[in-house]
Amino acid sequence: MDIFVARQAVLNNKQTVAYELLFREGSDNAYPAGVESKTATSRLILNHHLNSGFAHITGGRKALINFCSEGIIEQLPALVAPEELIIEILEDAEPSDELLAACQILAEKGYRLALDDFSYNPAWDRFLPYIRLIKFDLQTLNYEQIQAQLSILKKHKKLKFLAEKVETQQEFEQCKSLGFEFFQGYFFCQPEMMSGKDVSANYNIVVAILSEVLRPQFSFDRLTAHFELDVSLTYKLLKFINSSLFQLQEQVGSIKQALIYLGEEEARKFIALIATAHIAQEKPAELVRMSVVRARMCEIITGRTKAGDTDSGFLLGLFSLIDVILNKSMEDIVLSLPLMDEIKEALLGYKNSLFHIMQLIKAYESGSWYNTQRFANVVQIEEKVLPGIYQEALEWSASYETATVS
Repeated sequence: MDIFVARQAVLNNKQTVAYELLFREGSDNAYPAGVESKTATSRLILNHHLNSGFAHITGGRKALINFCSEGIIEQLPALVAPEELIIEILEDAEPSDELLAACQILAEKGYRLALDDFSYNPAWDRFLPYIRLIKFDLQTLNYEQIQAQLSILKKHKKLKFLAEKVETQQEFEQCKSLGFEFFQGYFFCQPEMMSGKDVSANYNIVVAILSEVLRPQFSFDRLTAHFELDVSLTYKLLKFINSSLFQLQEQVGSIKQALIYLGEEEARKFIALIATAHIAQEKPAELVRMSVVRARMCEIITGRTKAGDTDSGFLLGLFSLIDVILNKSMEDIVLSLPLMDEIKEALLGYKNSLFHIMQLIKAYESGSWYNTQRFANVVQIEEKVLPGIYQEALEWSASYETATVS
């Protein structure tokens, strides 16, 4: 599945210092009609931060991202590390007590907050100690209005100011004379479209996972069972826990281990993001279905041969086609995930026991009976049991998918 984002440079003295990231649904460089702001932000984080990462888009500079008040209250920005992000509070947000408390929490965690398309209102005064950047829209306010508001705001010494929708040299010079340090607009550059690949998630599994985490005390075992059926969700889970938000003390060898490491609170946040982003039902792609079948086969064969941990076998099978799905090199993908070395090595073609099991499964899938027999001997499993294992994997995958629909 193709995914899209637009970025627009934020400049200081005509040098790019950050990028505002803008949600796009297709190749048209415009905000899609009918998409709510929380949904757009959730999908932006899900599609890009939990795939290649924002640094891939921003070149390591900070990303400015719009958040509605609901998303901020739910601490949605905390899914991104503070050093990567500037939180833009949308202009239609109400300066409520609840929003203020959420901003205080984020500021204490090291996040920088900005007020987008600002027009001064004394109700925002109590927020200003936690704000680092204020953006003024030149298409909304004239210079006299901006100058009057700046005279009030400049008493807050930590505040910086950004002029957006700067379209001419004259506007740029006028804004500099008013004391603006940062600039954004067509005078410098238009939003630049960027695209990539994502793995489609199964809508029904997303709903099942959401239902589980909404329980007062959810079951990690049940949650793991849901994640096992979707390569997209597992990939994003591992990308998330491998971000700078967490300091992993050991490599991950199973989905359950990753979820437990995440903890209940972060798991709920992460899954709420997924549920918000996947508002439309999507059928799983054939490659994703094939990955799940492979995962189950690999798990069964690993258990029968004692070639390794069954959970490691499952992850190997689940990610065996991730390079094809994402259209990226397996090496780049594997290096971005906190998988155990044995899994990484097998995915990269090193001839360990897990690698040989995957070669056996590939040979069986393709009907290469010579290679099936050869790798069955290497793995030390009887060739005659493979049809039963394959059928069990198919039924396991299909039965779960049926259960999530009903």
